[in-house]
Amino acid sequence: MGGMDADTAAVAARFARFARDEAPGRSALYAEWAEGVAADAEVQRVLGEIPATRRQPPLVFAVTRLLGVGDVPYPRWRQWLLTNAEAVAAECARRSLQTNEPLRCAALLPALSRIPGPIALVEVGASAGLCLYPDRYSYRYRSETRTVTLDPADGPATVVLDCDVRGDRMPGVALPQIVWRAGIDLAPLDPRAADTQAWLTGLVWPGERGREERVRRALGIAASDPPLLFPGDGAARVAEVAAAAPEGTTVVVQTPGVLAHVPWAGRQALIDAARAAGRWITLDAPALHDGWSAPIDEATWPGGFALALDGDVLAAVDPLGGWIRCR
Repeated sequence: MGGMDADTAAVAARFARFARDEAPGRSALYAEWAEGVAADAEVQRVLGEIPATRRQPPLVFAVTRLLGVGDVPYPRWRQWLLTNAEAVAAECARRSLQTNEPLRCAALLPALSRIPGPIALVEVGASAGLCLYPDRYSYRYRSETRTVTLDPADGPATVVLDCDVRGDRMPGVALPQIVWRAGIDLAPLDPRAADTQAWLTGLVWPGERGREERVRRALGIAASDPPLLFPGDGAARVAEVAAAAPEGTTVVVQTPGVLAHVPWAGRQALIDAARAAGRWITLDAPALHDGWSAPIDEATWPGGFALALDGDVLAAVDPLGGWIRCR
């Protein structure tokens, strides 16, 4: 398989950036694999044959693990990839990064807690819908001095979400009253399907302790009461989906992390559609869009994503929900 020079260079640069900026502290194995790719012209040519939108390092690595490479050192991963290049390219072409992290609900909950029920919850970029069940999970918000414990009425859930509280303010949280839930995704995943579990757990990076089991347990909750899932573009479908919500409910549209995957021209269209449909909750990098009620001063921003309700920023949060700092 011969790759174009521009594609080969793009692969080298992308995997080098991943090894330098994204993998450290999360996955030593992925850092090793990415460093190897960044210095390996033959592997770069193979990966250069995959469309640019389907060769992100975590997607390529997850596909190779799904197809059976195992968590092996780079030389063995490299040999396996070269032997199975066509199968990897075909699988990458039909997959996308659909990280469905239920821990994000710990970051979303302070915003949801401000909205009286009953709530009809809609998520854009829902994947299998694991963030549509914030009322079915347990929460532990831990600061240096105390812990806030929140469980469903029938007791602790099988999914317990631990969130570190930074700073001196505990978030105000309560379980929302959600009576209807729906998700929109370009390729929604059925939480009851075995392939969904294999793919979503395969997207967990090696070395991320507890995350795979959390996804498995959340899939069990979603499979027992599946959400409505609609294929398509969020901006185009959110009004239609919101209109199907039961009468008397407050429609809440959440877009946690999805706007980063929407081209700049389409981000404002999605934000406008979400706000027109009901209340809007999002988790995004401060510089990602102009949907905030007031500009965010990045010079004083404490890091992480911004949690916002209807554009009003409430807190800085870990992109996957591991910590929160209230404003």
